[in-house]
Amino acid sequence: METDSSLLSTELDQQDELYQQLLLQSLGEMRSSGGPDSKPIRPQPGVCVKTLSMPDKQKVFINICQSPALPAPPPLSREELMELLESDDPSRYRIPMSLGEPHTETDHNSRGCVAYDVVISDEFFQRCQKDELFQQFLIAVSLEGLENKYALELSRDWKLLKNRKFLGSLVEQNIRTKSKPVIQELQPEWGSSLTPSPDFRLLVEPAVVHPEYLIAEIRLPGVTSARSLVLDLGEDRLVLDARPSVFHLDFFFPFLVDQESSVAQYNTNTQVLTVTMRVASS
Repeated sequence: METDSSLLSTELDQQDELYQQLLLQSLGEMRSSGGPDSKPIRPQPGVCVKTLSMPDKQKVFINICQSPALPAPPPLSREELMELLESDDPSRYRIPMSLGEPHTETDHNSRGCVAYDVVISDEFFQRCQKDELFQQFLIAVSLEGLENKYALELSRDWKLLKNRKFLGSLVEQNIRTKSKPVIQELQPEWGSSLTPSPDFRLLVEPAVVHPEYLIAEIRLPGVTSARSLVLDLGEDRLVLDARPSVFHLDFFFPFLVDQESSVAQYNTNTQVLTVTMRVASS
């Protein structure tokens, strides 16, 4: 097994950017590409947010639209939202949304700009209209979703346009009509060791025949620093040692992975090691 022991980065309080992207996708982002299990929808006007792309500071407009075709997220009270925002894992709350492709428009000064359409359920849109905290939360999730999907950097100094419900023309989008889990848990094939093995789970994203990513979440109670971990990642195998002889983990993947594009992050607060691996092309 060829291994790469340089994957394990120093500990940070927040998850790696790629893992954040996977979490955001697990919130329920619905791909805008068509397919046999999709249908076209015409977004309805909602609100328009003005911000800037960074670092070039070009105008970007986000049309947050609504549609009865998208499901509403689980019920959430204002108190629960406040608790969620203060928690270590606010991403556990799922907001189904469709992120449209960029389209070129002109602003009120007849200057060129870029607009994106973000579509959510009409029910949740009305909930956000009634509560400023929910609206700010929705805008923050929309900004992050567009950043991750299109490799953007958007300013958080945004402005909600009062007299405009959208900019330009709303573009038709395709949404899935057949629901399926975005992340599925797998049972890995184990190696052997006399040292205790930590609790862990192996996830695939998306849950299809040939997924794009494998995500290993390994719980390491008592391990206070990433410096005590030795991680070897092969194309079909992961071996982890937590020194001195605290834990040992050795298991095989059901898919081959691309070692060079894999990342590992140890969160010292939750004491969970997350290894995100891109599945190799078949």
